[in-house]
Amino acid sequence: MSEAGDTARRDAIRAKVATAGSSFYWAMRLLPEARREAMYAIYAFCREVDDIADSDAPEAAKREGLADWRNEIGAMFAGAAILPLGRALSRDIARYGLRREDFLAVIDGMEMDAGAPIQAPFLAELDLYCDRVASAVGRLSVRVFGIDSPAGDRSAHHLGRALQLTNILRDLAEDAARGRLYLPRELLIEAGIKSTVPEAVLRHPKLGIACNRLADTAARHFVDAEAAMAQCPRRAMRPARAMGAVYHAQLVRLLRRGWARFAEPVKLPKATKLWLALRHGLI
Repeated sequence: MSEAGDTARRDAIRAKVATAGSSFYWAMRLLPEARREAMYAIYAFCREVDDIADSDAPEAAKREGLADWRNEIGAMFAGAAILPLGRALSRDIARYGLRREDFLAVIDGMEMDAGAPIQAPFLAELDLYCDRVASAVGRLSVRVFGIDSPAGDRSAHHLGRALQLTNILRDLAEDAARGRLYLPRELLIEAGIKSTVPEAVLRHPKLGIACNRLADTAARHFVDAEAAMAQCPRRAMRPARAMGAVYHAQLVRLLRRGWARFAEPVKLPKATKLWLALRHGLI
């Protein structure tokens, strides 16, 4: 591809990330340019496959779209990527040692969402889902940060789960509108909730018990992520620490709001996200 074409491709990826309004954008700006562009490409890939899984298309069409991306991943690792995004990721695979299995794990996670809506999965299934849609992204990320070590993978393991469980607690109403309920079945049963139907669970007076238990699990993962990140080069992990700080602040706000008003949005102001990103980028 020509230099002009490569620049246009990078500009398109960067614009996709910026318009998403994600705290990810601010955290990744802490990276040097080449690593930042690689993270933007990974984010764009995640958005592409997530949009397929969340679309209103028939299940067969969703699976076909995800299968196309499986083929593209194979082509990326063979040096024969077809899509502009695939070509961008091919460059980063070679530069940072990104692993095929982590890209494929993300696809596996999207396939879990492409079928019948997930409703009150057992804890083991929820943990597998979190590993695929979040921790696998973390494993790609830490390699872009320059870390290829067990401590880096432990950071991805725990931070990915912490972030995804926070998302689940934040998005209860939005997920229910799609027929989904990610609160684990064991916690519902312990709280005295027998139904697995999203609307019925969210109306149950003991919903808060299950949500608080899941919030406790998320909080433990945040602590374990901090411990794992402390064993990694501090400067390299600045974006991960910034993301962790933003999501932990989100979890605290969710707990303060409580679960009786689960449909009431809880958002961090952009200024707060920026402050957290800068704070963790300077220490």
